Amino acid sequence: MTSLYFIHGMWSTPAVWDGYREYFLERGIASHAPALPLHDRRRDEAPPPGLEALGLQDYIDFLVADVSRLPKPPVIVGHSLGGFLAQAVAARMQPAGLVCLSPAASAATTALSLDSVKSIWPIVRRWGWWKHATMPDRETARWSIFNNVATDIADAEIDALVWDSGRVLADLGFPWAVRNGAAKVDYARLTMPALVIVGTEDRITPPGIARATARQVSGTVDYHELPGTGHWLFHPPVLARVAGLIADWLPVEA
Repeated sequence: MTSLYFIHGMWSTPAVWDGYREYFLERGIASHAPALPLHDRRRDEAPPPGLEALGLQDYIDFLVADVSRLPKPPVIVGHSLGGFLAQAVAARMQPAGLVCLSPAASAATTALSLDSVKSIWPIVRRWGWWKHATMPDRETARWSIFNNVATDIADAEIDALVWDSGRVLADLGFPWAVRNGAAKVDYARLTMPALVIVGTEDRITPPGIARATARQVSGTVDYHELPGTGHWLFHPPVLARVAGLIADWLPVEA
């Protein structure tokens, strides 16, 4: 049986997937959830040395090497930045399936909105931000990432956020200004079954990105928009609904 391979998003850790991994383990489906490089320092700690030098291609190369160690091609599931990374890795590895949850934009699926600009403005308004580790402030995180999430859950998740690379945010958020091409995806190679899910009230990766992603993927795509749901898909009852959609969609061979 093919396993699931979960890729977390920016400022996150594999712990966000714990509920999903338990859900699928109860159904006999094993999973893997790696930490992206140097994603281990919270806001009350200094950023890990070297994080600021990592670019989007470093994350992609790390994941390709990690997936290659599995005995069988998995179904790759990614959220936010992880949703983009899932596409980039899938184009290289040809997994059994691809699931993009609230996916961040590739160079071909950008759909900027005032909400998405507001979500990153406190970071990018400071000159040289791309040379440093980044962390959203609590107010911005609550508004952009954790809208429509209960306050106690949002507060705990904000406390659990970790430092991420400004260079990665630049590679992903401003592909027209970056010449390394790391934000490009070879969509002609994404012929595996795909599932795309997004909340209608996602502010940081708005539904326009998910719609563009679904149009770009070459294989058969199932697409769902969740009314009244924001960016964060890891809290009840949203988690159960998204996990159920994935379970119902999973390719038979998975």
